[in-house]
Amino acid sequence: MKNEKAVVVFSGGQDSTTCLFWALKNFKEIATVTFDYGQRHSAEIECARKIAEELGVSFKVLDMTLINQLSANALTRDDIEVTATEGELPSTFVPGRNHLFLSFAAVYADAIGARHLITGVSETDFSGYPDCRDTFIKSLNVTLNLAMDKQFVIHTPLMWLDKSEVWELSDQLDALDFVQEKTLTCYNGIPSSGCGECPSCILRNEGLSAYKAKKAAGAHL
Repeated sequence: MKNEKAVVVFSGGQDSTTCLFWALKNFKEIATVTFDYGQRHSAEIECARKIAEELGVSFKVLDMTLINQLSANALTRDDIEVTATEGELPSTFVPGRNHLFLSFAAVYADAIGARHLITGVSETDFSGYPDCRDTFIKSLNVTLNLAMDKQFVIHTPLMWLDKSEVWELSDQLDALDFVQEKTLTCYNGIPSSGCGECPSCILRNEGLSAYKAKKAAGAHL
């Protein structure tokens, strides 16, 4: 893979930025693609742009606001509360998002001569999202190759990692401080540690605390 080109589906958040550092280590040339799907705040896109510029990789934004025309959810509508009820999909679930994003990323990859696609989905911390499951990714990989007569490979470096292990991976990639300080995961558009109250911030910050505790315990052995 070292001599090949890859496209990272990139949001500027913890997971996709960790994937970007992983890609920089494993591929010769990296392009990032970010999607404007009418999300609550444009800060996410600007954060992604700044990170791409700082790391010296290409950055492209694709207009996917049509998603907002099709479904009402808390990520695209200010009047819908961010909620998570056990046994139900969270209000932040955007139906078809990863399916559409990866399909468009594949078309973009084909246009620039890349066959590797990288996404930060995780079945361990997938919040109940069906389009973060390993079976979906494998199925879509086959479908894209059949649809476009190509040999794309979708990489999911975080698939079996919980948030603590994602932080550990970023540390192994010498990117922990960068990811901690410069990414935006918060549903309320606040970078770094975020608002501390939304489900995304809670997951992120609890994972970081767990990893730091684990690292400290290891240092004392």
